[in-house]
Amino acid sequence: MRPERPARASAGLLARLRPAPVAVDDVRAAAAAVLPGLATGGLRAAVLSDPARGPVLVLAEDERRTRLSLRDLAEDMTDAGVAPTPDGVGEALTRVVARRPVTDGAALRAGVAVLDWTDDGRSAVGWRVVVRRGERTVAWTPSDRADAAVVTRTRADATARAADAGGVLRVEGPVALWSHPGAPMLATAALAAPERLLGRIADAGLRLREPQVVVTPMSPVACAAEGVADRLAGLTGEACVRLPWSGLAALRWL
Repeated sequence: MRPERPARASAGLLARLRPAPVAVDDVRAAAAAVLPGLATGGLRAAVLSDPARGPVLVLAEDERRTRLSLRDLAEDMTDAGVAPTPDGVGEALTRVVARRPVTDGAALRAGVAVLDWTDDGRSAVGWRVVVRRGERTVAWTPSDRADAAVVTRTRADATARAADAGGVLRVEGPVALWSHPGAPMLATAALAAPERLLGRIADAGLRLREPQVVVTPMSPVACAAEGVADRLAGLTGEACVRLPWSGLAALRWL
């Protein structure tokens, strides 16, 4: 019996749909091309040999040290569907470098206070210091070298800086929406100065009595009166937290 043609066609289709693998040599070549342009300021980046793990990407910046296996990076890029081309792997590697840990110094100089989830269940939010890198924000975790005074000062400066993080206000009926087109995580930074945001909403023609906010990190902030905010929280279709205006200052730091 002759094999059925559709089976062969299906196998061929699966082969075409399977992502082309990114090889370790692809990552090494991309590193040689893009790392010199990324290693600016205090950041040092290089590919070194590790007897146990093979070639590794080493990122060193102030007190932070990160070592990433090129083999693991190649597998992650393959799983993510990165094209095994110089441009594709180079862009992916640039994103990897942008996700490196934030140094204590960078957090102190440029950190911004935002709201983020406190747990994997997305049941509550708290304040966190992040640093913007292009359209991405990276959270700061204090290093072992950062004492309580450094942490307190960094958080205070980030809170003061948050009011000027920018954003766009849009009023739709009884709801005010505050978003940040350049870096979505920064939308909640405006809540670090809630009275200033409330004044902007009033200037736009919406005066809120007993205002509340509906917060979903990485999404626009919705501000409305209590009843409207309650309905919004029920209709959003994604995890969110509804808070009274007065509850923002009481949220804990992460």
